[in-house]
Amino acid sequence: MVVRDRRRIDPATGAVRTPDPTGPKHAAPDKSEPSERSAFDQKSDLAATAEDDGELRSQLAERTSDLQRITAEYANYRRRVERDREAVVLAAKAAVVAELLPVLDDIERAKAHGDLTGALKAVADKLTTTLEKAGLTAFGSEGDEFNPAVHQAVQHATSPDVAGPTVTAVLRRGYQLGERLLRTAMVGVTDHEPAPPETSAASAEAGSQDEQAGSPAGVEAGRATDEPPLQAGPAVDHNAAPRDES
Repeated sequence: MVVRDRRRIDPATGAVRTPDPTGPKHAAPDKSEPSERSAFDQKSDLAATAEDDGELRSQLAERTSDLQRITAEYANYRRRVERDREAVVLAAKAAVVAELLPVLDDIERAKAHGDLTGALKAVADKLTTTLEKAGLTAFGSEGDEFNPAVHQAVQHATSPDVAGPTVTAVLRRGYQLGERLLRTAMVGVTDHEPAPPETSAASAEAGSQDEQAGSPAGVEAGRATDEPPLQAGPAVDHNAAPRDES
């Protein structure tokens, strides 16, 4: 333990003491330790700043991701609401138009019989035009290819004149509103039937001729044709008297 007497007056003599220039109080300040401490503090400050910067960046990325997710969810919600609204409107239109299909059937029958004339024709044309503007389309015509998804077959026939199942009669037309099917078309369908080949007809004709030749009448006719014709000889008188040859 070191005790330093720093009293400026000597207690023994009462004289004023002169400060020692070599003492620790008057020594040159050691600046190495403060400089080292300041560098350490600077490094600590830089590390803390970098850590805070990384944390801020991670928070910014997280907030940006949340914002993007919320924006996408809101966009999907808007599209879903718009799609549902369009579906409701289309369903309401389809319900109204479906109730008017029997009226269109009556107009078609009147037109086919020639009764659609005058004011009735004008009203029918306006009704048809209005429904077509709303998206109503009719289908089902003769010559169309049969499609079981939109055609209801109530008659069936076969013919070699068609290449496949074909609509050959329209009993009731079908209708659709946009992409929604309101009613199928009631039609008659003709399917392809291959024509009999010529060789089959010839063989059938030859077989019928053979059957006729094998019958008893045919056999007798064959014999009559195979036997040679009879020749006429001299006439013989069986009632004449015997000749005397002596």
